[in-house]
Amino acid sequence: MVTTAETLALEARAKENGFTEEVLLNMAGTQLGHAISRFFTHPGTVIGYLGKGHNAADALIALGILRDHYGWQIFIRPAYPLESCAPLTQEHWHRLAAEEILEPIDAIDFPRFPLLLLDGLLGTGTNGPLRPPLLELAREMNALRQHSGARTAAVDLPSGIVADTGKAAADTVCADVTFMIANAKLGLLQAHAAAMTGALAIVRVAPLTAPLSPDQELISPQTLACGKSPRPIDFHKGQAGRVAIMAGSESYTGAAILAASGALRAGAGLVTLFVPAAIKSVLSSTCPPEIILRALEDPRDLLKQRFDAIVVGCGLGTLNQETQIGLLELISKTSVPTVIDAEAINLIASRGALGLITDKHILTPHPGEFARLAPTLANLPRELAIRQFAEMVPATLLLKGSRTLVTHHGEPLWCNSTGTPGMATGGQGDLLSGVIGALLAAGEGPIHAASLGAWICGRSAEIAIQERYLSEESLTPSDVLHFIGAAFKDWKSGLR
Repeated sequence: MVTTAETLALEARAKENGFTEEVLLNMAGTQLGHAISRFFTHPGTVIGYLGKGHNAADALIALGILRDHYGWQIFIRPAYPLESCAPLTQEHWHRLAAEEILEPIDAIDFPRFPLLLLDGLLGTGTNGPLRPPLLELAREMNALRQHSGARTAAVDLPSGIVADTGKAAADTVCADVTFMIANAKLGLLQAHAAAMTGALAIVRVAPLTAPLSPDQELISPQTLACGKSPRPIDFHKGQAGRVAIMAGSESYTGAAILAASGALRAGAGLVTLFVPAAIKSVLSSTCPPEIILRALEDPRDLLKQRFDAIVVGCGLGTLNQETQIGLLELISKTSVPTVIDAEAINLIASRGALGLITDKHILTPHPGEFARLAPTLANLPRELAIRQFAEMVPATLLLKGSRTLVTHHGEPLWCNSTGTPGMATGGQGDLLSGVIGALLAAGEGPIHAASLGAWICGRSAEIAIQERYLSEESLTPSDVLHFIGAAFKDWKSGLR
């Protein structure tokens, strides 16, 4: 994560090491084009909205990659005449030889969908409100996105936002994904910027890459090394780990299935789902055959069995007094890493039992559950609240939201880069808990398991809505489950 000043310093250092501006631009623009193609997998029409600086040059190079390598139909929508642009921007404009659009447009002018708008108006270092002619083009992009089914990809940052603070001026371009060049930008990682930036991706440019920040970082394959090693040929299910999941109730049978299925798809060797006896027969007909299904009345029985990770809380519903006591004892006495979600979090909050929590635990609240867990922190900015919580409680905390945050005392604040608004559906959190449980069982530490789990689920959702039969409105946790394998492949290859 870098500031604008640090970005300029990195560029200056790269030039001192022999990398010219033209070489850096070619690296960034080329990688940008390939990155966009991996995010938007069905080629259609892409329109590059261009300012006059090097941000526009990045966009021009990327447009060429999209046309020549992936079959996109390309156009450019320049804000200024060619002669007003930076010399390298002029050069790449000439090379691209794309058709220019000089008048306001309507989506119906471009029958080849999807319609992608590439925001290359302004780059890092700009401040203040947008002014003509950039203002009119930003408004046009937002209108096409809002009313005509277009999607917007921002180059380095959405035009109109301040890179260091994430503050957005009026008519800032609203992006579905922001492709940050070389490094994450400080302001874009803030929760208040998420509505403008959309998902976040890093475009790798090796000469400009900064060392990791000890304060705040992006969860991405470029910043975390965990979860990438292939399994050895003699790998067996015992090494993949045993996960116990205590979940479900008469009202929430689906939560139990989703949590167990998440653990299964995330690589657990054995998944045992413990449910109330009253619903075991109901679940036996819908539970995937690979999952071991057992009845459980006393949570403390899990202490007598051997597991590598435990997940508790998903869909437990209203618990009787004896079960509450047993669940708190399980949480306090277990010696294995444990994911605590949903009703288990609410139980800890209602009993004032945060003192039972240790560094073996991962707490995964959504904002409402976090408010019950830490009411004195609930009204603070998300970033500040989670940091203060980590100072008081030894657990790893994953705070769900459009920019999921993960931290632990002594760790940076890790911000997730993946996801889609289609994930605003009941059951996504249950799936996530199961995925994290599998990663813990495989030997990942709590901070890595939580971070990687959030990224995998978000990336799986991104892949899912690229399918022609799915959309943000139709996406379900079961759809996300289906693409978890593809998300793991993207993580291991660093292609997102």
